[in-house]
Formats: sequence, structure tokens, C-alpha cells
Amino acid sequence: MRYPRALAAAIAAVFAVLLSGVGSYQVAGQRPAVAVDADDIGGVVTGPRGPEAGVWVIAETTNLPTRFIRIVVTDDQGRFVVPDLPKATYSVWARGYGLVDSPKVQSEPGKVLNLTAMAAPDAKAAAEYYPAQYWWSLLRIPKPADFPGSGPTGNGISPNIKNQAQWIADVVGTDACVSCHGMGTRATRTIPPSLGVFDSSAAAWERRVQSGQAGQQMLARLTNAGRARALGMYADWTDRIAAGEYPQTAPPRPQGVERNAVVTLWDWADPKAYLHDEVSSDKRNPRVNRNGPIYGALESSADYLPAIDPVAHTATQVKLAVRDPNTPSTGATKPAAPSPYWGEEVIWNSQANAHSFAMDAQGRVWIASRVRPNQTSPFCREGSTHPSAQAFPINQSGRQVAMYDPKTGKVTTIDTCFGTHHLNFAEDASDTLWFCGGGPVVGWFNTKLYLETGDEQKAQGWTTLVLDTNGNGRRDAYAEPDQPVDPAKDKRINAPYYGVAPSPADGSIWGSVTGFPGAVVRLVPGANPPQTALAEYYELPMKNGQPVEAYSPRGMDVDRNGVVWIGTASGHLVSFDRRRCKAPLNGPNATGQHCQEGFTVHRLPGPNYLDSVSSGSADSPYYTFVDRFDMLGTGSNNVPMVTGNESEALVALVNGRMQTFRVPYPMGYYGKGFDGRIDDPGAGWKGKGVYSTFATRAPFHAEGGKGNMSKVVKWQIRPTPLAK
Repeated sequence: MRYPRALAAAIAAVFAVLLSGVGSYQVAGQRPAVAVDADDIGGVVTGPRGPEAGVWVIAETTNLPTRFIRIVVTDDQGRFVVPDLPKATYSVWARGYGLVDSPKVQSEPGKVLNLTAMAAPDAKAAAEYYPAQYWWSLLRIPKPADFPGSGPTGNGISPNIKNQAQWIADVVGTDACVSCHGMGTRATRTIPPSLGVFDSSAAAWERRVQSGQAGQQMLARLTNAGRARALGMYADWTDRIAAGEYPQTAPPRPQGVERNAVVTLWDWADPKAYLHDEVSSDKRNPRVNRNGPIYGALESSADYLPAIDPVAHTATQVKLAVRDPNTPSTGATKPAAPSPYWGEEVIWNSQANAHSFAMDAQGRVWIASRVRPNQTSPFCREGSTHPSAQAFPINQSGRQVAMYDPKTGKVTTIDTCFGTHHLNFAEDASDTLWFCGGGPVVGWFNTKLYLETGDEQKAQGWTTLVLDTNGNGRRDAYAEPDQPVDPAKDKRINAPYYGVAPSPADGSIWGSVTGFPGAVVRLVPGANPPQTALAEYYELPMKNGQPVEAYSPRGMDVDRNGVVWIGTASGHLVSFDRRRCKAPLNGPNATGQHCQEGFTVHRLPGPNYLDSVSSGSADSPYYTFVDRFDMLGTGSNNVPMVTGNESEALVALVNGRMQTFRVPYPMGYYGKGFDGRIDDPGAGWKGKGVYSTFATRAPFHAEGGKGNMSKVVKWQIRPTPLAK
């Protein structure tokens, strides 16, 4: 058969692309061109009505030393490029709102691959792919008229819960269930049949929350707030879902810069371990540890640091040790009731209880880690000559410090008197590490002095939090927290830091205070901190006993301008700018509510709970991070972001607009922190990224179920959805 010259040329061009699998293609009138390099997979996702814009394309392989996943988003013409893939065979498929997963297709880098999107048969099937937040928003919150609670013989709510906002904070959000779990995932919105048969769904929930080694803690949380009412609320939620209820509003597909995201994941740890935190670089200089390992903290679950080499795609472990063999282990806590996944097996067994990290300029990893039993050493207690102990002796602390040096492979234990939890370096000549977790004190450790001398006692110190209540600008004798304010004295407060961050603007040490309504605290150490440190205390705004808007913060960070950022259980990202305060910052009236104008509240995206008038969103962020060096790739410095623990996303405030960068696979991403790194300053978006980890205490609740492992997550924002 003879063809017209133009048609013959077109056919030849198409066959050339099909045979080579590399380059670009375009079928006239149907598919726009996509170019791929030898390490990319690209093509077009097409659905029943044409190209599918704003859907995810997932490439996954188990051919590498550890499981590897890379995810991108299609552009407005349905085109995609999954860039810079290591050589392997990949399963590739499309996932998106309004769809069900397309069939998985095997492919390799350098190939052009078209995917056929599969429309969901109905709205309920489509909702299976929604973030947990959309299912969690079906939770029906007790109405404002039910507060304050009238107790077990009344409405079942504790009289200590004064309003709806406090119920959300204490029973629902990141001071409650969402402090450890992504509520609303398929595993949490259904009752597992293996749990047993019960007379009521409330009884099933009472049994459920006792599962595993944290069962007693979970049940105690509900008991304190009103067990029967809390169990009834959760039972009503799962009953309605079991009866066929599902979210009626679909999430928006990624738009604008959200389509430029490249999300990469690696498996690490093991199926029984859970992560709390990770670290990749020095927060003060993200060019430290270029292309080096990312380290993770397993908290109560195991005594090692998982590590990922992002170049070789290998997962390794760094063994942790304690100084005192009598250090308690989480393995001594047996399951309160058998787990539907693990039965009566004790899956957590850790003495070190490593929680969080900071990396120094030489790539050493400093760890909040237990090294001994709770009783402190004599130099910490009354009668010691240590300056901090003379000012405020400490008898007990639950976690101390360890340091891992990758150059030597050695882990060194360090005994601190104060407890540790989160930690961050100050930008000072002593490379001072500041810690929260000390209860009534804030602790510090002079790492420069320690590395020079090995003297752990001399290198550490701590101070109580004292307000300058008499307003004379210096620390004087103070009234204790349980004593009335004395205008002639200062006032010590109990405001335990949860998050801690030195301000790069002025060197002050900020902390977030959990609880209701919650607060931020500024500490100025002074020349001799045990004797000179002064604090300022700023509560989230209240009016007539009710939050004005946001409440109950958890993690926090400070930007380069000295502005504090916190995420709250009320579903907000909140900033506090001390420069906006109008009233005196010290003195007898500076007791917490004296600078409401310093707070600015940003509502997080997505739906809210049913019947809630006291929250902005059903998202409930655990931790907050400020990207001071444009490591994410948005083109802006000082970008605040929170872990979207219900939206399964990194949620960032970019140029005044909330951007949601979801992890769509496996469903169930739940993070407890971020950090970032610049591996190659000259490589543009490819040379940097922001990291997190799956940090739910139940990784088996994520998509994949039992056997699933926690994952390192890396976000990069490229200039366009097709950038390579």
C-alpha cells in the first residue's frame, strides 16, 4: 500500500518513538509531546473524558536494596515526567481524586509510557482515596451547649472540660488520639473483625483502645475527659461509616505549584518499629552532610537508629546503647489487651527511647536518648556545687543525651540532669544545644566545651522559667507557681517547653507550651543563666473563657526575623510576632493575655468536624518547621510548614497561600517533624529537598497493613510538572 508523503512521515516518526522508547512523542490532536531522558519515565494519563490533570503517577520498585517510590503530578494536559530514577524495573500507575487506581504497568527508565485512568464507579469508591481528614471530619463533636461537662451521672463529659474547644484538644486532636495516629485511615475508621464480638460499638472501642503496649495510656486519656461520652462519639463515627456514610465533598486535585512536587520514599526500620523523627543536616547550615545518610529515631520501639543512604538506596542501622544496664526498657510494659495485628507479642523493646535529633557542623548526630534510670546523679541534686543545681536541684529525669559520630562509628552517652525531648543548636560560638523535656527547667549543653574537654558536667546547665513580674529588668527573688503574685518579686511559672528553638534574630530561646489554650515562651539567658535568665509568657488569645480562634499548640519553630510559628490542635498555623505587642512585655500585668495582637491565625485547608464551631479544620498538625533556606524549592525563604497529620501532607504557607503537598501512596502518611538539606547548591531543585518520616505509632495502619514499614519522605518542588 502506498501512503501520501506526509502520512508516511508521521507514521515513521511514531514508530521511531515506539521502537526507541526514549525521547518524545505526539499523536496529532490527542496527546501533547513529552520528552524523557534515559533516567526518566514519562507520558500522558488519559481518562474517559480526555487528559487527566492533577493526578499522581507513582513509580515503585523493590529491585533496589530497599523499597523505593517516586511520585509526581500530571500537568494541565495530563502529561507527566518521573525524573532521575535509579536503574530498575518499576510498577507505574495513576491515582487521583475521582478515580480508582489504574492497572499497574511494568516499565523502566528511558521509556515513554501512557496510562489509562480509571474513573471511580461511584462517589463512595472515589472517597477511598481521600486523605484521612475527609473521613475524620465525619466525627460528630458534642455541641457547645454540652459544656462544661456534668460528669458520669450527667452528660458523661468531665466537669474539667469547660468548652467544645477543650474537648477537641483533649479527646480528638494532637493532645489526644492524633498525637500518635492518623485518625480516619481505613484501619482506624473501621473495627477489625479480629477484635471480637461485642454488645455495642462503644464496647468495641473500649476494647480497641486497650490494644497493645500503649493501651493503658489511651484508655486513661478518654477516662480523664469522660470515657463513656468519648467512646460513644467514636462508636457513632464508625457506625455511620459502616452503614455507608462517606465524605460528600471531594478534595481538590493539586493545583499550581502543588503539581510541581516530586515525592520520594524509601523503606527503613522494620515492621514492628515506629519512627518519631529524622535528621539529614545541620539546621543552621543545610549544606552539611551533603548526599549523606538520613537518620531516624525509633522512640519506644527499638534501640537503633535506622539510616538511609539516598544515593545507594540502602537501609542500615546504628546500634544504640545505654550507660547503665539497669535502665528501664519499654519491653517491660505488656499489652493491656491483645493487638488485632500482633496479639500479645511485645513489639516495643527499647531502653534508649531515642526521640529527636540535631546535627552539628561536622555531621555528628546529637540525640535525645535515655542512658540511665530516672534518678539523677549526685551532682544534679541538692548539696551539689554545680551552679544550676545550687539554683534548682533536679532529682529525676527520664531521658538524657547520646552522640553518634559517623566518622568513628561510635555512640557516646552523656548524662544530663535535665530531661530531654526536642533539641536545637543556637547560632553561637559555643555550639550550644538547647533542650525541652525538662519539665520546670530548660536545659542547655555546650558541645564545644564538651568536645574539647569531655566534661559532661561542666558543659551542661539549666534554668527555671521566671517572669520579670516586678518589671525592673533583672531577675530577683521570686514567688513560686503555687504562690500569689507579689508585685515586689518576680514569679516562677510551670510552663514546660514542648518544642524549643533558638531565635536566629536575637539568640533568645523560644518554646511552645501544650495544653489549653497553650502558649509560647521567650527565654533570655543573660550572662549567668541559672541566676539571670528571664522569661516572657504569651498565651493564645482567650475571651470570656473561650479561645478567640486557635488553641493547643504542639511543635514550633522560629523564622529568621524572630517570628514564632506553631501548629495547633484547632486546625491552624499560627504566628507570633513579639514586635507587634503594644502593652508592656514585663511587669505585674504580663501574665499571658497581654499581647493578643501578636498572634496571626491561618486556617489549614480541608473540611471541619461535624457540629464544631470551635475549630478551623479537622487537620491537626503535630510539628512545625520553617524552611529558612528554600530547601523545598518554592523560591522563598522563611516558609513555615506543618505536618498535615490528617491531610497526609506537608502543608506550607507560601507567599500568603496554603499549599498542600500530599503523600498519596501509601495512604496514611503521618509525620512528626521536618528538616531539609542542600546537597548541590548549583543543581537547582534537584540539589535540595525537605525530609520527614512516617511517624505513626502504628505503621500497620497505613496502606499495606501488617508488614508495612515506616518510610523516609523527601519533597522537592521543581519549576514545572515536566522539569527533569
